[in-house]
Amino acid sequence: MTAGGLPMAVPVEGLPARVRIHEVGARDGLQNEKATVPTEVKAEFIRRLAAAGLTTIEATSFVHPRWVPQLADAEDLFPMVGDLPVDLPVLVPNERGLDRALALGARRVAVFASATESFAKANLNRTVDEALAMFEPVVSRAKAEGGHVRGYLSMCFGDPWEGPVPVPQVVRVCRALRDMGCDELSLGDTIGVATPGHVRALLTALDAEGIPVEALGVHFHDTYGQALANTLAALQHGVTTVDASAGGLGGCPYAKSATGNLATEDLVWMLRGLGIDTGVDLGLLTATSVWMAEQLGRPSPSRTVRALSHKEQ
Repeated sequence: MTAGGLPMAVPVEGLPARVRIHEVGARDGLQNEKATVPTEVKAEFIRRLAAAGLTTIEATSFVHPRWVPQLADAEDLFPMVGDLPVDLPVLVPNERGLDRALALGARRVAVFASATESFAKANLNRTVDEALAMFEPVVSRAKAEGGHVRGYLSMCFGDPWEGPVPVPQVVRVCRALRDMGCDELSLGDTIGVATPGHVRALLTALDAEGIPVEALGVHFHDTYGQALANTLAALQHGVTTVDASAGGLGGCPYAKSATGNLATEDLVWMLRGLGIDTGVDLGLLTATSVWMAEQLGRPSPSRTVRALSHKEQ
C-alpha cells in the first residue's frame, strides 16, 4: 500500500484503460433496508456519491409503494437531486412508472427482467415472455422521448429455485431486450453463484449473438466471495461498465439467498491497483459509506471501508 492509503498501480495488459461504475447503492441498496431511510438522508447520500466522483448514480425506483415501501418517496427525492451534474437513472417497472419518471424530467430509465421463469413469477408475477411484453411499450416510449434505457437481467448464472441457468436461456432474453431497444444490458448474478469461467462463457455467447460488449454491464453479488474475480473476468473480455453499491449495501428482497452487492470501494481498490481509471476519489467514497453506515446504525460490510476507516467493526 502506498503512503496515501492506495494500492500501487501495476497495469495488466489487455484490460480497459477506464471503467464506468454504475452506482446502485441509493436504489438497490436502500430498497432492502427494513427501516425506511429519510428522504433527506437519501438525497445527501446521492450528493456525497456525486462529490466522490461517481458519474452514474441510480437514484430511485418508480414502483408501486406497496411493493417497495422503502422507495415510496421517489417523487420527493428525484427533484432534490435532479440538478446534480451526473446521470441519475431510475427504475420503471411499467408504463405508469415511466409516466411518473418522465413527469419529473428523468431521461435515463431501467426495466428489470428475469432470465428464469421462477424469478419472473416471484418478482413480477408474470412469465418471462409476459414481462418482456410489459416492458416493450415502456422501452419504446422512453426511446421516443429521447431517453436512454437500461435492461437489467436477473438470475443470469443461477436461480434459487431452478439451479444453474443455461447460457442460451440468458442469451435469448438479452436478445429480446436489445431488439426492443434497450441501449445497455446489465447481467445480474442475483444470488452470487457465478464463477469466472461461467462469466466468460456467457460473454462469449453474447458475442456470438452479435450483442456488442460495449452495450454490456455486469452486476455481481458477493455471496460466495466471487464478485471481484468475476469482475476481472468480465474486464478481460472487454466489459467497461460495472455495477457496484457504496459500502456493499443491498441484496434482493425476492431472493432470500442474495447477500450484498459488490462494494464500490472494493471495486475501486482493485481497479486502482490495475491502473484503471474510474474518476472516483476513494477517500471521499469511503467517508460517504462510513457516514451512511452511521445513518443505518450498523457497520459497512465493505472490507476496504473497514480497512481505510481504521475502525473496529
